Amino acid sequence: MENADVTFTQYGITEEEGDKLVAEVIRYVLFKTHQNSGCPIKRDELTQLITKNYSNNRSLPGMVLNKAIAKISSIFGYDMKELQRSRPSSTNQARSSQSSADAKSYIVISQLDPGVYRKHIEDTTKSHLTGLTFVVIGIVHLAGGKITEESLWHHLGRLGLSQDDERHIEFGNTKQAIETLVQQRYLQKDKTNGPEGLTLYYELAERGLNTTSNSSFKEALSQIVMNEAPAIDLD
Repeated sequence: MENADVTFTQYGITEEEGDKLVAEVIRYVLFKTHQNSGCPIKRDELTQLITKNYSNNRSLPGMVLNKAIAKISSIFGYDMKELQRSRPSSTNQARSSQSSADAKSYIVISQLDPGVYRKHIEDTTKSHLTGLTFVVIGIVHLAGGKITEESLWHHLGRLGLSQDDERHIEFGNTKQAIETLVQQRYLQKDKTNGPEGLTLYYELAERGLNTTSNSSFKEALSQIVMNEAPAIDLD
């Protein structure tokens, strides 16, 4: 974390220049998070933003990012969290669509109490997407954290969803809705070669694993069996 005794002058720039860089990173992170529906932001993007006018200062990005993370928390009430990439469980040579070799990235999560967030911040027009995320994570979790694409759509089909539906009344292109969960790192998609040929499967990625470790998720999932599914905060 940020050391309060460290100043930008120690990195060869003025405090004013440093503060402008921090503000620019914060604006970029908040805008991209909103624009891309919470998809992770690559560290490389932020590094390039910082070094575009300071290309010879390799230590500067770390300093700026630390200050930006601290201010996003203290001023805006968000936790800017670095994702720890999880490796696909497959050991064959097929590459994951979200390879563990990808660059480091960040997501922004509200620090507010879930009840307060739902009451004052949450966009109720997107509650159906929150519900879909919960359902898909629940299916994959109950399957042991990994499920074939065919099986996932079989279970979703029982809920009236088809991967061929491009004009669903709530989700639009349903297949793209599932791919968005991959982009948001709730799921990761991989493939494996077996006796029956190439098989595509989904397993829980960083945000999905974080969700399933949440006590409210576990409680809600258990209550689904009794047809009582309360609203929960997926982050």
